[in-house]
Amino acid sequence: MAAAAAPAGRVPPTRLAHAQKAGAARGTCLAQQPLAMWRLARAGARGRVPAHGLAPVRLTAAAAAGGGPGGWYEWLAQSAPVHCAEQGLVALQAAAGLPWWAAIACGAVLLRTAVTLPLAAHQGRLLAKLENLQPEIKKLAERLRYEVSVRGKQVGWSEKVARFHFKKNLRRIVTELYIRDNCHPFKATLLVWVQIPMWVCVSLALRNCSVGATDSGVQEQFAAGGALWFTDLTAPDSTWILPVLLGLVNLLIVEIFASQKKDVSRFQKLATHFFRVVSVVMIPVAATVPSSMALYWLSSSFVGLSHNLLLRSPTFRRLCFIPRTGSDSDTPYRDLVSALAAKYSFKK
Repeated sequence: MAAAAAPAGRVPPTRLAHAQKAGAARGTCLAQQPLAMWRLARAGARGRVPAHGLAPVRLTAAAAAGGGPGGWYEWLAQSAPVHCAEQGLVALQAAAGLPWWAAIACGAVLLRTAVTLPLAAHQGRLLAKLENLQPEIKKLAERLRYEVSVRGKQVGWSEKVARFHFKKNLRRIVTELYIRDNCHPFKATLLVWVQIPMWVCVSLALRNCSVGATDSGVQEQFAAGGALWFTDLTAPDSTWILPVLLGLVNLLIVEIFASQKKDVSRFQKLATHFFRVVSVVMIPVAATVPSSMALYWLSSSFVGLSHNLLLRSPTFRRLCFIPRTGSDSDTPYRDLVSALAAKYSFKK
Protein backbone atom coordinates (compact mmCIF):
# COMPACT_ATOMS: atom_id res chain seq x y z
CA MET A 1 0.00 0.00 0.00
CA ALA A 2 2.88 2.31 0.69
CA ALA A 3 4.12 1.78 -2.84
CA ALA A 4 0.67 2.48 -4.29
CA ALA A 5 0.29 5.70 -2.34
CA ALA A 6 3.68 6.99 -3.44
CA PRO A 7 3.94 9.43 -6.31
CA ALA A 8 4.86 8.16 -9.73
CA GLY A 9 8.51 7.60 -10.21
CA ARG A 10 11.14 5.26 -9.02
CA VAL A 11 11.42 4.67 -5.27
CA PRO A 12 14.99 4.42 -3.99
CA PRO A 13 15.68 0.72 -3.26
CA THR A 14 17.26 1.43 0.13
CA ARG A 15 14.21 3.35 1.37
CA LEU A 16 11.93 0.63 0.02
CA ALA A 17 13.86 -2.05 1.91
CA HIS A 18 13.69 0.02 5.08
CA ALA A 19 9.93 0.45 4.73
CA GLN A 20 9.33 -3.23 4.02
CA LYS A 21 11.39 -4.37 6.98
CA ALA A 22 9.99 -1.81 9.39
CA GLY A 23 6.39 -2.69 8.47
CA ALA A 24 6.96 -6.42 8.85
CA ALA A 25 8.79 -5.99 12.13
CA ARG A 26 6.13 -3.63 13.50
CA GLY A 27 3.34 -6.11 12.71
CA THR A 28 5.21 -8.95 14.36
CA CYS A 29 5.91 -6.85 17.46
CA LEU A 30 2.21 -6.34 18.10
CA ALA A 31 1.78 -10.08 18.52
CA GLN A 32 4.73 -10.54 20.87
CA GLN A 33 4.91 -10.21 24.65
CA PRO A 34 7.38 -7.70 26.13
CA LEU A 35 9.73 -10.45 27.33
CA ALA A 36 10.20 -11.64 23.74
CA MET A 37 10.79 -8.21 22.22
CA TRP A 38 14.54 -8.65 22.14
CA ARG A 39 14.04 -11.41 19.53
CA LEU A 40 12.25 -9.01 17.23
CA ALA A 41 14.87 -6.31 17.72
CA ARG A 42 17.69 -8.77 17.12
CA ALA A 43 16.02 -10.18 14.02
CA GLY A 44 15.64 -6.69 12.63
CA ALA A 45 19.14 -5.65 13.61
CA ARG A 46 20.86 -8.69 12.13
CA GLY A 47 18.48 -9.52 9.27
CA ARG A 48 19.25 -8.46 5.76
CA VAL A 49 16.76 -7.90 2.95
CA PRO A 50 18.29 -7.56 -0.54
CA ALA A 51 16.89 -4.68 -2.56
CA HIS A 52 17.56 -4.89 -6.32
CA GLY A 53 21.09 -6.15 -5.72
CA LEU A 54 22.05 -3.32 -3.41
CA ALA A 55 23.94 -3.75 -0.13
CA PRO A 56 21.93 -5.26 2.77
CA VAL A 57 20.15 -2.84 5.06
CA ARG A 58 20.17 -2.98 8.88
CA LEU A 59 17.09 -2.21 10.95
CA THR A 60 17.63 -0.59 14.31
CA ALA A 61 15.91 -1.93 17.41
CA ALA A 62 14.08 1.34 17.91
CA ALA A 63 12.50 1.16 14.47
CA ALA A 64 11.52 -2.48 14.99
CA ALA A 65 9.55 -1.69 18.12
CA GLY A 66 8.18 1.69 17.09
CA GLY A 67 4.46 1.98 17.66
CA GLY A 68 4.23 -1.43 19.41
CA PRO A 69 3.43 -2.33 23.02
CA GLY A 70 7.11 -2.11 23.93
CA GLY A 71 7.32 1.66 23.51
CA TRP A 72 8.02 2.18 27.19
CA TYR A 73 10.66 -0.55 27.07
CA GLU A 74 12.40 1.07 24.12
CA TRP A 75 12.20 4.47 25.81
CA LEU A 76 13.96 3.01 28.84
CA ALA A 77 16.51 1.22 26.69
CA GLN A 78 17.39 4.52 24.99
CA SER A 79 17.57 6.55 28.23
CA ALA A 80 20.67 8.46 29.31
CA PRO A 81 21.69 6.11 32.18
CA VAL A 82 21.59 3.13 29.83
CA HIS A 83 23.73 4.96 27.26
CA CYS A 84 26.21 5.81 30.03
CA ALA A 85 26.36 2.12 30.92
CA GLU A 86 26.98 1.26 27.24
CA GLN A 87 29.84 3.74 27.04
CA GLY A 88 31.30 2.41 30.29
CA LEU A 89 31.23 -1.17 29.01
CA VAL A 90 32.86 -0.23 25.71
CA ALA A 91 35.53 1.83 27.52
CA LEU A 92 36.25 -1.02 29.94
CA GLN A 93 36.63 -3.55 27.14
CA ALA A 94 38.86 -1.21 25.12
CA ALA A 95 41.05 -0.32 28.10
CA ALA A 96 41.46 -3.88 29.37
CA GLY A 97 41.80 -5.46 25.93
CA LEU A 98 39.78 -8.46 27.09
CA PRO A 99 37.33 -10.51 25.05
CA TRP A 100 33.79 -9.38 25.57
CA TRP A 101 32.75 -12.31 27.77
CA ALA A 102 35.63 -11.53 30.17
CA ALA A 103 34.93 -7.79 30.04
CA ILE A 104 31.28 -8.41 31.02
CA ALA A 105 32.29 -10.63 33.93
CA CYS A 106 34.94 -8.15 35.10
CA GLY A 107 32.45 -5.31 34.83
CA ALA A 108 30.06 -7.18 37.12
CA VAL A 109 32.86 -7.77 39.64
CA LEU A 110 33.92 -4.11 39.56
CA LEU A 111 30.39 -2.77 39.99
CA ARG A 112 29.47 -5.15 42.80
CA THR A 113 32.77 -4.56 44.62
CA ALA A 114 33.02 -0.79 44.18
CA VAL A 115 29.32 0.08 44.64
CA THR A 116 27.26 -2.60 46.32
CA LEU A 117 29.83 -4.08 48.74
CA PRO A 118 30.30 -0.78 50.66
CA LEU A 119 26.51 -0.36 50.74
CA ALA A 120 26.11 -3.94 51.98
CA ALA A 121 28.61 -3.23 54.77
CA HIS A 122 26.67 -0.08 55.64
CA GLN A 123 23.48 -2.13 55.69
CA GLY A 124 25.17 -4.64 58.00
CA ARG A 125 26.10 -1.88 60.45
CA LEU A 126 22.53 -0.59 60.52
CA LEU A 127 21.04 -4.05 61.00
CA ALA A 128 23.51 -4.83 63.79
CA LYS A 129 22.54 -1.61 65.59
CA LEU A 130 18.86 -2.44 65.19
CA GLU A 131 19.41 -5.90 66.61
CA ASN A 132 21.31 -4.51 69.58
CA LEU A 133 18.44 -2.09 70.23
CA GLN A 134 15.84 -4.83 70.62
CA PRO A 135 16.54 -5.63 74.32
CA GLU A 136 16.29 -1.93 75.20
CA ILE A 137 13.09 -1.54 73.18
CA LYS A 138 11.59 -4.58 74.88
CA LYS A 139 12.41 -3.23 78.32
CA LEU A 140 10.99 0.21 77.52
CA ALA A 141 7.85 -1.38 76.06
CA GLU A 142 7.22 -3.31 79.29
CA ARG A 143 7.67 -0.18 81.36
CA LEU A 144 5.39 1.82 79.04
CA ARG A 145 2.71 -0.86 79.19
CA TYR A 146 2.71 -0.65 82.98
CA GLU A 147 2.51 3.16 82.95
CA VAL A 148 -0.35 3.15 80.42
CA SER A 149 -2.19 0.56 82.49
CA VAL A 150 -1.90 2.68 85.65
CA ARG A 151 -2.89 5.85 83.82
CA GLY A 152 -5.84 4.08 82.17
CA LYS A 153 -7.22 3.00 85.53
CA GLN A 154 -6.89 6.54 86.85
CA VAL A 155 -8.82 8.22 84.02
CA GLY A 156 -11.05 5.29 83.08
CA TRP A 157 -9.65 4.42 79.65
CA SER A 158 -11.15 1.50 77.79
CA GLU A 159 -8.90 -1.28 76.58
CA LYS A 160 -9.03 0.08 73.04
CA VAL A 161 -8.02 3.61 74.12
CA ALA A 162 -5.24 2.26 76.34
CA ARG A 163 -3.90 0.20 73.43
CA PHE A 164 -3.97 3.28 71.19
CA HIS A 165 -1.93 5.36 73.66
CA PHE A 166 0.51 2.50 74.19
CA LYS A 167 1.22 2.08 70.47
CA LYS A 168 1.44 5.83 69.90
CA ASN A 169 3.98 6.37 72.67
CA LEU A 170 5.93 3.24 71.78
CA ARG A 171 6.35 4.49 68.19
CA ARG A 172 7.63 7.79 69.53
CA ILE A 173 10.12 6.08 71.85
CA VAL A 174 11.38 3.74 69.13
CA THR A 175 11.80 6.64 66.69
CA GLU A 176 13.85 8.54 69.27
CA LEU A 177 16.07 5.48 69.71
CA TYR A 178 16.55 5.23 65.95
CA ILE A 179 17.56 8.89 65.82
CA ARG A 180 19.87 8.49 68.80
CA ASP A 181 21.75 5.56 67.24
CA ASN A 182 21.33 6.77 63.61
CA CYS A 183 19.91 3.45 62.49
CA HIS A 184 16.49 4.05 60.97
CA PRO A 185 15.39 0.85 59.17
CA PHE A 186 14.64 2.74 55.95
CA LYS A 187 18.35 3.54 55.58
CA ALA A 188 19.02 -0.18 55.30
CA THR A 189 17.07 -0.21 52.03
CA LEU A 190 19.61 2.06 50.31
CA LEU A 191 21.35 -1.00 48.87
CA VAL A 192 18.16 -2.05 47.07
CA TRP A 193 17.50 1.43 45.65
CA VAL A 194 21.00 1.51 44.15
CA GLN A 195 21.50 -2.10 43.13
CA ILE A 196 18.27 -2.65 41.20
CA PRO A 197 18.52 0.45 38.92
CA MET A 198 22.19 -0.32 38.28
CA TRP A 199 21.34 -3.92 37.37
CA VAL A 200 18.57 -2.78 35.02
CA CYS A 201 20.74 -0.17 33.29
CA VAL A 202 23.63 -2.56 32.66
CA SER A 203 21.25 -5.28 31.46
CA LEU A 204 19.61 -2.94 28.95
CA ALA A 205 23.02 -1.67 27.84
CA LEU A 206 24.08 -5.24 27.08
CA ARG A 207 20.78 -5.80 25.29
CA ASN A 208 21.38 -2.72 23.11
CA CYS A 209 24.89 -3.92 22.28
CA SER A 210 23.57 -7.38 21.43
CA VAL A 211 20.83 -6.23 19.05
CA GLY A 212 22.85 -3.50 17.38
CA ALA A 213 20.84 -0.62 18.79
CA THR A 214 24.07 1.14 19.78
CA ASP A 215 26.61 0.32 17.11
CA SER A 216 26.66 -2.44 14.52
CA GLY A 217 30.40 -2.80 15.09
CA VAL A 218 29.87 -3.57 18.76
CA GLN A 219 27.17 -6.09 17.83
CA GLU A 220 29.60 -7.88 15.51
CA GLN A 221 32.15 -8.00 18.32
CA PHE A 222 29.50 -9.48 20.62
CA ALA A 223 28.65 -12.10 17.99
CA ALA A 224 32.24 -13.37 18.15
CA GLY A 225 33.07 -12.40 21.73
CA GLY A 226 31.79 -15.42 23.62
CA ALA A 227 33.57 -18.51 24.91
CA LEU A 228 33.04 -22.22 25.50
CA TRP A 229 29.46 -23.12 24.58
CA PHE A 230 28.19 -19.51 24.32
CA THR A 231 30.39 -18.24 21.52
CA ASP A 232 27.72 -15.81 20.23
CA LEU A 233 26.83 -13.31 22.95
CA THR A 234 23.96 -11.93 20.86
CA ALA A 235 22.08 -15.26 20.89
CA PRO A 236 20.38 -17.00 23.84
CA ASP A 237 22.12 -19.89 25.54
CA SER A 238 20.47 -22.85 23.83
CA THR A 239 22.07 -25.28 26.29
CA TRP A 240 20.40 -23.53 29.27
CA ILE A 241 23.63 -23.90 31.25
CA LEU A 242 23.90 -20.19 32.10
CA PRO A 243 20.20 -19.87 33.05
CA VAL A 244 20.26 -22.97 35.28
CA LEU A 245 23.47 -21.82 37.00
CA LEU A 246 21.87 -18.43 37.55
CA GLY A 247 18.83 -20.02 39.18
CA LEU A 248 20.96 -22.23 41.43
CA VAL A 249 23.14 -19.34 42.61
CA ASN A 250 20.10 -17.16 43.33
CA LEU A 251 18.42 -19.99 45.26
CA LEU A 252 21.58 -20.49 47.30
CA ILE A 253 21.62 -16.78 48.18
CA VAL A 254 18.00 -16.98 49.31
CA GLU A 255 18.68 -20.05 51.48
CA ILE A 256 21.72 -18.41 53.08
CA PHE A 257 19.63 -15.39 54.05
CA ALA A 258 16.85 -17.65 55.33
CA SER A 259 19.27 -19.59 57.52
CA GLN A 260 20.50 -16.45 59.28
CA LYS A 261 17.36 -16.05 61.39
CA LYS A 262 15.96 -18.66 63.75
CA ASP A 263 12.77 -16.85 64.75
CA VAL A 264 11.12 -15.98 61.45
CA SER A 265 7.91 -13.98 61.18
CA ARG A 266 5.10 -14.81 58.78
CA PHE A 267 6.06 -11.89 56.54
CA GLN A 268 9.66 -13.11 56.38
CA LYS A 269 8.47 -16.58 55.40
CA LEU A 270 6.34 -15.12 52.61
CA ALA A 271 9.26 -12.99 51.41
CA THR A 272 11.54 -16.04 51.36
CA HIS A 273 9.02 -18.02 49.30
CA PHE A 274 8.59 -15.07 46.94
CA PHE A 275 12.32 -14.81 46.23
CA ARG A 276 12.49 -18.57 45.71
CA VAL A 277 9.82 -18.26 43.05
CA VAL A 278 11.63 -15.32 41.45
CA SER A 279 14.87 -17.34 41.35
CA VAL A 280 13.12 -20.17 39.52
CA VAL A 281 11.27 -17.83 37.13
CA MET A 282 14.56 -16.17 36.19
CA ILE A 283 15.75 -19.45 34.62
CA PRO A 284 13.40 -19.40 31.58
CA VAL A 285 13.73 -15.61 31.37
CA ALA A 286 17.53 -15.90 31.16
CA ALA A 287 17.11 -18.54 28.45
CA THR A 288 15.27 -16.09 26.17
CA VAL A 289 17.64 -13.11 26.38
CA PRO A 290 21.06 -12.71 24.72
CA SER A 291 23.86 -14.67 26.36
CA SER A 292 25.59 -11.40 27.24
CA MET A 293 22.73 -10.53 29.61
CA ALA A 294 22.57 -14.04 31.10
CA LEU A 295 26.34 -13.98 31.64
CA TYR A 296 26.14 -10.62 33.40
CA TRP A 297 23.27 -11.81 35.60
CA LEU A 298 25.19 -14.95 36.55
CA SER A 299 28.42 -13.02 37.24
CA SER A 300 26.59 -10.43 39.33
CA SER A 301 24.75 -13.08 41.36
CA PHE A 302 27.94 -15.07 41.93
CA VAL A 303 29.79 -11.97 43.17
CA GLY A 304 26.81 -11.14 45.38
CA LEU A 305 26.96 -14.65 46.86
CA SER A 306 30.69 -14.20 47.54
CA HIS A 307 30.06 -10.86 49.25
CA ASN A 308 27.30 -12.34 51.40
CA LEU A 309 29.67 -15.03 52.60
CA LEU A 310 32.45 -12.48 53.12
CA LEU A 311 30.18 -10.32 55.29
CA ARG A 312 29.72 -13.30 57.62
CA SER A 313 33.42 -13.35 58.47
CA PRO A 314 34.07 -11.93 61.98
CA THR A 315 37.36 -10.45 60.79
CA PHE A 316 35.80 -8.68 57.82
CA ARG A 317 32.91 -7.43 59.97
CA ARG A 318 35.42 -5.84 62.34
CA LEU A 319 37.20 -4.21 59.39
CA CYS A 320 33.85 -2.74 58.30
CA PHE A 321 33.12 -1.52 61.87
CA ILE A 322 30.00 -3.66 62.12
CA PRO A 323 29.02 -3.93 65.81
CA ARG A 324 28.96 -7.38 67.33
CA THR A 325 25.50 -8.73 68.09
CA GLY A 326 24.12 -11.56 70.17
CA SER A 327 23.48 -13.65 67.06
CA ASP A 328 27.07 -13.38 65.79
CA SER A 329 29.07 -16.59 65.67
CA ASP A 330 32.79 -17.23 65.81
CA THR A 331 32.34 -20.10 63.32
CA PRO A 332 29.79 -18.69 60.84
CA TYR A 333 30.66 -20.94 57.91
CA ARG A 334 30.51 -24.13 59.94
CA ASP A 335 27.18 -23.01 61.37
CA LEU A 336 25.89 -22.24 57.87
CA VAL A 337 26.77 -25.69 56.57
CA SER A 338 25.18 -27.29 59.64
CA ALA A 339 22.00 -25.24 59.21
CA LEU A 340 21.66 -26.13 55.53
CA ALA A 341 22.44 -29.79 56.25
CA ALA A 342 19.82 -29.95 58.99
CA LYS A 343 17.22 -28.15 56.86
CA TYR A 344 17.60 -30.33 53.79
CA SER A 345 18.54 -33.55 55.61
CA PHE A 346 21.96 -33.88 54.05
CA LYS A 347 23.05 -35.83 57.10
CA LYS A 348 21.43 -38.95 58.45
